[in-house]
Amino acid sequence: MRFASSWDMICHWATRTPLAVALMGEDVASREQALTWVELHDAVQKRSDALASSGKTCEAIIADATLDCVVEILAAMHGGLQVAMLDQSIPHERLEALLGYVDADAVWDAPHALRSLGSSRDGGVTNGAGRVLFFTSGTTSRSKAVTLTDASLMASAYNGSSLLPLDPSCKLLCMLPLSHVFGFVCGLLWGLSCGATVAMGRGARHYLDDCAHFKPTAISVVPTLLKFLMAHELLNPELDLVLVGAGDCPDDVLQAVRSSGRRVAFGYGLTETSSGVALGCGEDPRAMTVCPDFEVCIEEDGEVCVSSPPCMMVGYYGMPEDTARVLVDGVLHTGDLGVLDERGRLRITGRKKEMLVLSNGTKIFLPEYESDLAEALGTPEVVVTLVRDRLTLVVGNAGLDREEALRRIAPVMSQLPRGSQVAHVMVLDHELPRTATGKVKRWEIDAEVLS
Repeated sequence: MRFASSWDMICHWATRTPLAVALMGEDVASREQALTWVELHDAVQKRSDALASSGKTCEAIIADATLDCVVEILAAMHGGLQVAMLDQSIPHERLEALLGYVDADAVWDAPHALRSLGSSRDGGVTNGAGRVLFFTSGTTSRSKAVTLTDASLMASAYNGSSLLPLDPSCKLLCMLPLSHVFGFVCGLLWGLSCGATVAMGRGARHYLDDCAHFKPTAISVVPTLLKFLMAHELLNPELDLVLVGAGDCPDDVLQAVRSSGRRVAFGYGLTETSSGVALGCGEDPRAMTVCPDFEVCIEEDGEVCVSSPPCMMVGYYGMPEDTARVLVDGVLHTGDLGVLDERGRLRITGRKKEMLVLSNGTKIFLPEYESDLAEALGTPEVVVTLVRDRLTLVVGNAGLDREEALRRIAPVMSQLPRGSQVAHVMVLDHELPRTATGKVKRWEIDAEVLS
């Protein structure tokens, strides 16, 4: 069902199924709690009234998985504030800069709840009602705040549920961070928009027992988490549907889910498009059906370009030039490479930004190149970059020294033209920095090795 806003969704289900459980999980005091639709409606209304009368214009929410946090987010959206979603793992020294960047004049941080800030913008944020800011993953450049809207997020939830519907008898387990758009849309709004119960996972400390505890029928996960759950046989018997997205997933993991008798769907989306663009729900999850509100085309160089007025970002917050570089006449240049098959299904083949072009014109397609090196080294702690135009292999803390790394990759290098071979190896004394969804932060590595 298509809803114009999250509040319209809450009102609909509070009227239609008032006593059904909408949310279950823990509050900020770690007490188990459940909210029916009518209780959720009343809690959001009461909190939004307080926020609307507070005089605040932009609330930054350091998102956790508590029910209090969900209510706060929905109330701030309904109360007319601009909402900025921040990750719990942000270092304190970066937090103040981010709060200033998004013009926050209040911050919610459990268990301290709401505290006032001085706004960096005189008079606060104008025209911020309905706007929700999410930060990009920042794998190839510093993260930007993407300006989405309550309406675009609900449109994304509609698109997902059109291809992968749930019903009110379903229970969706959200084990993903709400500060990332995939977690917010596919871990929360997907279930709520269908009238299903959403169980909020209790964080990393409960990865081992959340499925057994909540007994979900559906779950949305990133590839690294799914791999962990499958390796430890943690999926509960009641679980019927697994949605995996926010990164590439190994074929053997997808096949293991299918072999267990469960349905598996593979999603492709971006923060800039309010999450999902396409979903693979059939025999081949990588052959993805484009969502109803989207149009996809493939440029001559293989780049995937998408348009969707209902789901597209307003832009990068405070960065009009950056916005103009990727969003041209309503068409988003994704930086991803892909193809459309004869049935119009989308297959993602790689990242345009994950291609190094050497000064001699040699092109290095990083996913394949790094995969071969990772296999040779016996570790995923591998990234390849350019250091003063030299192709450089950077290895995270994996118990290898430089000489051992060179010896192990020698067979791989021997199969490549000289101009495509690694010229230098660096071994770090720590693991490679990654985003919450497991992607390598390439810009951080570049800054470290070039310093």
